[in-house]
Amino acid sequence: MPINCIRCDKNKAILKRPKTADAMCKECFFFVFEEEIHKTISDSGIFKPGEKIGIGASGGKDSTVLAYVLKTLNERYSYGLELILISVDEGITGYRDDSLESVKRNQVEYNLPLKVVTYDDLYGWTMDEIVKKVGRKNNCTFCGVFRRQALDRGGLLLGVNKIVTGHNADDLAETVLMNVLRGDIGRLQRCTAITTGNEGAIPRCKPFKYTYEKEIVMYAYFKKLDYFSTECVYSPNAYRGYARAYIKDLEAIRPRSIIDIIHSGEKLAVKKDAKLPIQGICERCGYISSMNLCKACNLLEGLNRGLPKLGIGKTQRLRKIYNLSPSYSLNSSMNNLSLTSSQLSLNEVESCCARGENNNESCCSNKNSSCQNKQNQKLETIPDF
Repeated sequence: MPINCIRCDKNKAILKRPKTADAMCKECFFFVFEEEIHKTISDSGIFKPGEKIGIGASGGKDSTVLAYVLKTLNERYSYGLELILISVDEGITGYRDDSLESVKRNQVEYNLPLKVVTYDDLYGWTMDEIVKKVGRKNNCTFCGVFRRQALDRGGLLLGVNKIVTGHNADDLAETVLMNVLRGDIGRLQRCTAITTGNEGAIPRCKPFKYTYEKEIVMYAYFKKLDYFSTECVYSPNAYRGYARAYIKDLEAIRPRSIIDIIHSGEKLAVKKDAKLPIQGICERCGYISSMNLCKACNLLEGLNRGLPKLGIGKTQRLRKIYNLSPSYSLNSSMNNLSLTSSQLSLNEVESCCARGENNNESCCSNKNSSCQNKQNQKLETIPDF
């Protein structure tokens, strides 16, 4: 027998919220969904009037709903924000090129500016080329590291104050679990924060921190939003997939478990004498890092030298075998350093060429260029907005 919406008690309920099991009509669900996100934004104070906000737009359900809801709330509550879409083209044929078409359609529909940055421009490699080199076991490591930096570099080019991403409650619960399994105290301590990266170039915010993935899907479906739903062709073997499957099993038994895992992560306390990584900057590219070389530079060096495993796991043995400069943890004197907009390029030019080590063996930031050519391929290789 049909029942009425639990909120308005007028319209017939057509859905049951995964988060609360409340039966609701479409209109009430839309309103409650948006208001909960507004409450998250208001309570955390992540935005200030007049700020320029970059929205990480992949064309998927999360980023599409994020762009739509942020635009709606910005107009409804006069946040006073300037919203810009930022997309990263990893160079995955048959996946990213199609999803970017969804982003471009949303750009027109939402009347928001769009900036696309590419792996090829930033790193000299596409994901298709990387997968040919490394196979499908560790390819998500490369993509995750490069994508995070690419978003920041796109944001720096546009001069945004913050970047917002569509990471939802399910994603955060998975991350807490993964960091527990890895014993990664440093990341575990900060992974549940609604804003991260304050010590780096651009803070990252997660307005969907308490929003369930299933509700995002329902919102996109009933709103008839235009999004790309195909899974990345390289992701089935990703480590996160196993954490996701476990979280889904928990949710089926007890939907509240997702929020409980996030709250547990928020309440975790680290012993005062625990040794935590110190945030400094990469000596090669200037990006935020707890090592002398950031993860992206390590991975990129491995690709360019034909040693794709160089940046994966503990690599000191490989570095010693091939007589490469060591990678080591930063000391506390680096703690107050931060990335500036002048340190955008991942090219090694300024660090190695300035030292006079301008031969092809030691200069490895471009797989097909000599050191002199690299000096001309800094940030200028990225198109202006």
